[in-house]
Amino acid sequence: MAVPKRKHSNSRTGKRRSHDRVKKKQIAYCPQCSSAVPTHTVCPKCGYYQGRTVVEPQEA
Repeated sequence: MAVPKRKHSNSRTGKRRSHDRVKKKQIAYCPQCSSAVPTHTVCPKCGYYQGRTVVEPQEA
């Protein structure tokens, strides 16, 4: 069985883990109602996505 001969240093471990962080959610603004919406998502307020109304908005 392969076993490491020496311990990896903290800096080497940190370099490997540097890309493992959680990235921020991309936010765009709806062109219809100007509310903040995650990208590639139907707007929950007006149901607008890619230039057309996809879903009828629910009345509160």
